[in-house]
Amino acid sequence: MNARVKAYAKLNLTFSVTGSSGGYHTVESLVCSVDLYDLIVLKKRSDSLVSVEMHGMGTELIPPERNNAVRAAEKYVERFRTCGANIVIYKNIPVGAGLGGSSADAASVLRGMSKLYGAGSLRELKELADSLGSDTGYMLGGGYALLTGRGEKVRAIHTDRRLDFLMLKPDGGVSTAECYKLYDSMPSPPQSSENAIQALISGDKPSLGGSLCNALYAPAAQLEPSVKTAYEELAAFSPLGVNMTGSGSAVYALFENAELASWAKSRYRGKFKSIQLKTVQ
Repeated sequence: MNARVKAYAKLNLTFSVTGSSGGYHTVESLVCSVDLYDLIVLKKRSDSLVSVEMHGMGTELIPPERNNAVRAAEKYVERFRTCGANIVIYKNIPVGAGLGGSSADAASVLRGMSKLYGAGSLRELKELADSLGSDTGYMLGGGYALLTGRGEKVRAIHTDRRLDFLMLKPDGGVSTAECYKLYDSMPSPPQSSENAIQALISGDKPSLGGSLCNALYAPAAQLEPSVKTAYEELAAFSPLGVNMTGSGSAVYALFENAELASWAKSRYRGKFKSIQLKTVQ
């Protein structure tokens, strides 16, 4: 028996650092899922072993001990005493972009294993996901949500509003650890996500564009100047707003509709990879 699962990327519409707890930064972030995904195919094994094969985005050489998808499958087998799986992941989500690809893969492997073996309630899968990464629990369901704590506290935002983006992915990556370290030397006051949430729910896209924010943008742009270049190139199209996702290096612009996002993509002449995106529920 096989199972196929799509692991969707996310964008951070807002991102504030609210403090620290247990050696970790605490955050508040309004997030959404977008239609860029990795495809994961799982096949049952007759023993308890797990194999994961990666294709694309330079992921073929990731050591198994550092692969969150491997850890997710192994934790599932250990928790529910099932057999293992042969897993193939076809990567489309750029690595080191702040799009949550690793977390999405881990969460989707858990969902795929549950499809294969029928074990694991959403609560049980969330417990496993939270042990794998701060936003992995969110990735189980995706959609619009407000993340707090270390990202493990998920408040779903129920709306069917569609958002359209153009994203640029600089070649250089940004170390999340270095980004937070630099942020700590230049902290900014936390910004509330409530205005962005209300604008999203009401469909006020101009207000949402004005509410986009990321406290890690300044340190990321200092560490990787191409982040600032991508930001400025997108801003030149006069979108509703421009923002960085996660700790970078991907930067995106929010447009009023898909036609304007497509227009900007067709006229972009910079050196970065450009991807048109829309939200998925």
